[in-house]
Amino acid sequence: MLITWLGLLASLAVVFNLWPRGALAVCLVCFLSFVAAAQDFSGYQSDGMLLEAGFISLFFAPPGLRPGLGATYAPSRLSLFLLRWEWFRIYFESGVVKLTSGDYSWRHLTAMDDYYQNGPLPTWLGWYVQQLPHRFHAATAFMTLAAELGLVWMLFLPRRFKIVCFLIVTPFQVGIILTANYTFLNYLVLLLGFLLLDDGFARSLLPQRWKNWGRQISTEPLDPQASPPRSAAWLRPVWRRVAAIYLAWVFYATTALLFAMIPYAPPLPLDPARGLEPFRIANQYGLFANMTHNRYEIEFQGSYDGQNWTAYPFRYKPQDVRKAPGIYAPYQPRFEWDLWFASLSHWRNYPWVVQTEERLLLNEPDVLSLFAGNPFAGAPPKQVRAVIWQYWFTDRATKRKEGTWWRRQLLRVYAPMLERTPEGKVMLSQ
Repeated sequence: MLITWLGLLASLAVVFNLWPRGALAVCLVCFLSFVAAAQDFSGYQSDGMLLEAGFISLFFAPPGLRPGLGATYAPSRLSLFLLRWEWFRIYFESGVVKLTSGDYSWRHLTAMDDYYQNGPLPTWLGWYVQQLPHRFHAATAFMTLAAELGLVWMLFLPRRFKIVCFLIVTPFQVGIILTANYTFLNYLVLLLGFLLLDDGFARSLLPQRWKNWGRQISTEPLDPQASPPRSAAWLRPVWRRVAAIYLAWVFYATTALLFAMIPYAPPLPLDPARGLEPFRIANQYGLFANMTHNRYEIEFQGSYDGQNWTAYPFRYKPQDVRKAPGIYAPYQPRFEWDLWFASLSHWRNYPWVVQTEERLLLNEPDVLSLFAGNPFAGAPPKQVRAVIWQYWFTDRATKRKEGTWWRRQLLRVYAPMLERTPEGKVMLSQ
């Protein structure tokens, strides 16, 4: 909790431009610590994206305790390029894996037909989009491939093309945010996209009285006396050399990882990338290589007699068929998020599911706090099991008639059932 609050305070310092480099360093260390400690509940591509962007931003941010709004500081061109390079790779590598995976639905433009109901945490807007005809979903699948494999190359073209690219991909990201809860991933990609723009474009949108704001940096030479007074003269060239070394290392590592994804591309040595792997600041991305066409949900249930079972209510996952799916991003309920991945695999690959059953038998407060309530507040249950359901969005007629957003079918028991003996021990149920 101390690391969490320290990271939050440091992030506020970044927002208010208070010692941005130092605050970003604190954010980076705190989040890396969390990712390492969370183990099974971290390590997602979004976590790597944030760590990579956070590290590069150390060299992009202005120096000093109160650097102002950038009128006297030109950001590092290499750091700007690498932030754009990360934005490009998130898109392009995701397009590459869609083709190289051999997934049938991407090749036949059916990937989006049931996409909105099958993600980890759907939204109520996604329910409405799901009702649209196949022609719409085929068009969005084609547009996704076109944007990821073609449109993003406009990053390397002159200014006008970058602006056009931004105007196209920004609504694309907003649409994803509204129709799916992919944590802070799409927010990060959305904000990185703003780096395609320049001051001239932003100034053209400002009222007349603000149009001259920030022009000093482009029309006047930088004043050596304007540098932060606490920065020693000898430190600046050292900082530039250190920045050049680390940013070049990140660029090489990410380029080598990109080449490794592309069939027949010349291989580059991956040792520099492996050296950065523990820090998650040079990553390989690839979203939705294979689409999930069925939705399964794990549900924990408790019982006093082994006959009548009561479900533990979730906070965010689909469960009550009459409850509309919400919009929770950029927040990520990692426990419920991981349960979605566990539902697509065997419980032996996710032993913490059984560990959750064990802790529910003991009414452990930390685990119970992950749920919306405790149906066994008076006394812990004698048996706990995890079952798996299959879920589908309802259609318009059903929703209008019954008021349900989902329909579901119980499939089977997912993991071994546990029971508590009169002596208080936990064992497998016979």
